[in-house]
Amino acid sequence: MPQCSALLVIDMQNALMGIAHRAAETVAAIAGLSARARAAGVPVVTVRQGDEELVPGTEGWRVVPELAPREGETVVDKTTPDSFLGTGLDGTLKALGVTELIVTGFATEVCVDTTARQALSRGYDLVVVSDGHTTSLRGEGDADLAPADRSIAQANAIYRMIGWPGRRIQVRAAADVDFTAPEGAGGLTPA
Repeated sequence: MPQCSALLVIDMQNALMGIAHRAAETVAAIAGLSARARAAGVPVVTVRQGDEELVPGTEGWRVVPELAPREGETVVDKTTPDSFLGTGLDGTLKALGVTELIVTGFATEVCVDTTARQALSRGYDLVVVSDGHTTSLRGEGDADLAPADRSIAQANAIYRMIGWPGRRIQVRAAADVDFTAPEGAGGLTPA
């Protein structure tokens, strides 16, 4: 069965990018990836968090302009770190014939990680875009948290090592994701 990929863009919302580490660089990496996915006909699925701090309809809740979904693209609204929980994401992906999720977004150790692991549990192969996810800035009150760069690097290292029976897991830089790969090998260039 040929691999069918979709690009998942998680919680790249205005208010969250205001507190994100390397926000501009991460947005740029995802924007380039999104443009290439669209050009290759690969679905881009946007996920938005909505809660008491990210009130739906407000400016802070909106996806940053560079990553705003295009007309006709799937948008999934969620209320938990898991993009699948209580949403139609799984049904949408199955209807599109998706077998592999290319995961990007905010925050590395919360919504990105939770969604990535749920994707594996639901039968999808996984590509974590190493420079396409980020976490929050660290302040004085965050002494118990790993510095942001280390947190991102640790997540990438875990996904390079983690095993999941029957699933293919890859970690690739945005520039190494190739949506035009003829063999359908996850749409990726060989490592």
